[in-house]
Amino acid sequence: MHGVLIRSYAAQGIRPPSVGVVNYGAGNILSIANALSLLGAVVHEVSAPEEIRQAEALVLPGVGAFPAAARRLSDSGLADALLDHALHRGRPLLGICLGMQLLTECSEEFGTTRGLGIIAGKTCRIPVRLCSLPHVGWNEVLPQGDDGMYAGIPQHAHFYFDHSYAVFCPEPFITGVARYEEQVVASVRQGTVWGTQFHPEKSQVWGLRLLRNFLDMTAGGRDDA
Repeated sequence: MHGVLIRSYAAQGIRPPSVGVVNYGAGNILSIANALSLLGAVVHEVSAPEEIRQAEALVLPGVGAFPAAARRLSDSGLADALLDHALHRGRPLLGICLGMQLLTECSEEFGTTRGLGIIAGKTCRIPVRLCSLPHVGWNEVLPQGDDGMYAGIPQHAHFYFDHSYAVFCPEPFITGVARYEEQVVASVRQGTVWGTQFHPEKSQVWGLRLLRNFLDMTAGGRDDA
């Protein structure tokens, strides 16, 4: 299984995907960069709009509060560059945890804050009565439909979560769900834009497989593919 995950792109005659991990001061990007490198990607840290415009694919990680993260993206010009990358140029983008929440139209955390608006819907506190928050630890994710995000990943696979807020969006965007007292959106997709509420870089073999699926989509979607 591990050999399939990290099989060399060069051995397949494929140019390795080049991925920019967006550093906007909202969390440690080292673990996601290391996981992508292990899987065969050429990884770059990007922190300026002009660097995003040069990226083949992007990963938007994040931990912490939505308002502060959204403000950093807006004030730095990264928000407009991300929208240009994903919507106007149609290039792959993966949002992880807070990064997925930032893909939505708005968040209710500490008042209403606008997001990137790539995924229709909003980010709200998980409505639990019996369970404690944050939702931390391993949880089963049930894929919805037949999305390439979960290619090669078995039913009932578990992934690592750490969050108190979750995405609420129309069903067509939802590719995976989990249960934490109530149903929680675990992953979303809109074209070449993916989002995971869980941390694939911390989810061992199946998290790596999902990241490899993202890289494969990036390599397969090139004009020269």
